[in-house]
Amino acid sequence: MSKETEIDQPNNQETVDPGASEAELTESVSNEEIELELLQDEQLSETEQLQQQVAEANDQVLRVQAEMQNVRRRVERDVENAHKYALDKFSGDLLPVVDNLERALSAISADDESQKAVAEGIELTLKSFVDVLARFKIEPIDPAGQPFDANLHQAVSMVPNPDLEPNTVMDVFQKGYTLNGRLIRPAMVIVSKAA
Repeated sequence: MSKETEIDQPNNQETVDPGASEAELTESVSNEEIELELLQDEQLSETEQLQQQVAEANDQVLRVQAEMQNVRRRVERDVENAHKYALDKFSGDLLPVVDNLERALSAISADDESQKAVAEGIELTLKSFVDVLARFKIEPIDPAGQPFDANLHQAVSMVPNPDLEPNTVMDVFQKGYTLNGRLIRPAMVIVSKAA
């Protein structure tokens, strides 16, 4: 090659030595191919890395969104329970008043005319008190004659009774109460057992 030919070639291409052997030429071409492949691999690996980072970021965003939904549901449930059961302790403190009114009624003789007005007054007071409790979803549990349920009843004693099935509530000492379906106080009962 002449000097003019070498000058006319662009600088970015390698000049081929005319005296180079065929093995050297093949090696130089294969080196160029390897460099091109490495460059492509680097570009692919960078693209793959970026795609993996995007996928991880999307996964993380989805997890955060799911966690936020779970937190929102828990908070809504807690607020709902706070509204439903806010009266739990207060209603528990009111129940002895109902018990005392019921005891007062049972202590008054129905035959005594002088106590009739007192009995009516206590009955009206008890009725209005029970109506207020019902308005706030406080319901009595009066299980006389029903099968014993350990979730709602507290057995004070067991008495043999051949007339009743075993584990049947024979008598109720004290009514139980629930607030929105949740037990405030179990009913204290006497349960029958096999004779």
